[in-house]
Amino acid sequence: MSGRAQLMWDDAVTGYDFGDSHPMDPVRLVLTMSLVRAFGLDRAVDVVAAKPAGESTLRLVHRSDYVAAVRAASVDPDHADQNYGLGTTDDPAFAGMHEVSALIAGQSVAAAEAVWRGDTGHAVNFTGGLHHAMPGSAAGFCIYNDPALAIARLLELGAERVAYIDVDVHHGDGVQTAFWEDPRVLTVSLHEHPRTLFPQTGWPEETGAGAGAGGAVNVALPAGTGDAGWLRAFHAVVPELLADFRPQVLVTQHGADTHFEDPLAHLAVSLDAQRAVMAACHDLAHEYADGGRWVALGGGGYAVVDVVPRSWTHLVGIAAHAPIDPESVIPSSWRDEVYARTRQLGPARMTDGRTPSWKSWEEGYDPADRLDQAVLATRRAAFPLRGLLT
Repeated sequence: MSGRAQLMWDDAVTGYDFGDSHPMDPVRLVLTMSLVRAFGLDRAVDVVAAKPAGESTLRLVHRSDYVAAVRAASVDPDHADQNYGLGTTDDPAFAGMHEVSALIAGQSVAAAEAVWRGDTGHAVNFTGGLHHAMPGSAAGFCIYNDPALAIARLLELGAERVAYIDVDVHHGDGVQTAFWEDPRVLTVSLHEHPRTLFPQTGWPEETGAGAGAGGAVNVALPAGTGDAGWLRAFHAVVPELLADFRPQVLVTQHGADTHFEDPLAHLAVSLDAQRAVMAACHDLAHEYADGGRWVALGGGGYAVVDVVPRSWTHLVGIAAHAPIDPESVIPSSWRDEVYARTRQLGPARMTDGRTPSWKSWEEGYDPADRLDQAVLATRRAAFPLRGLLT
């Protein structure tokens, strides 16, 4: 297995652009890659541009009629078929939509292939993580579901156990749906409670069906959850599940929208806690996933200057085994670029000034605490189905 991580990047991914008024501004991708370069991380990884996902790959998850509808909307955006979730407020149609969506999906699929072949131990596609797209429709700013496609490709290549950990503030509903009855895939999502946030799914009682019963695990966090609660929930659920499942590959989604500055959600997590979970996922991959097979993806994140670039640059550094010290001063060249592109002042350091800590679940829980109630609900619903104690 190669000692260098792969970073999937093609400048053309910035064409994934729903328009000036849409919160998913592609400047977040441009600024992330610029910050990666500013810290010299592009020299610590192999930067790879993969081909777009082809028709047969897309159909591993998506229906052929849906792919045809995306193609049609890509050519004629004004006549996008809203029955497929296209041309809506969340997912406006735009020229070239199919091509750039397939390109992003292709980066995640290629990342999974490289990790499976042993070309690299870790592969990052921060442009991916578009976890809401369903087999037959777009949803939640997502056209093609690249995490599900990457997992499906791993299964096609012969993987028997793939674990997917999603820490985006929104429930990873599309990935869960794709593998709802598949015992080869374990999906774990930590997200804001469906009572208060799109897509209003991800209740702890959603645990999979048929042969896949117990294969879906959902932690629905109370609005306002901060670093200590978020980290407590992650460590109370994820390591034990991975120790039991022993995946051959770990796929993780790192939406940056859990952050307290994110304008579309209601958690209160810091950049420093996000970095701590990235490091934990890296360590868990080395401990449980065939010596470190890890595919790390981006996701949501709408504080496009202050949060997203810093968060995903930390992810690249961790995957490259060249982690950035949170106290590092951000190069002035990058801050100049931020101002030139956005007329905003960029952050000065790679930290929010927090020191994340949490109380271990093994130390006991408080039945009156809302965070602990959420964790306990998850463990009671899912763990027995996997033969684990609550």
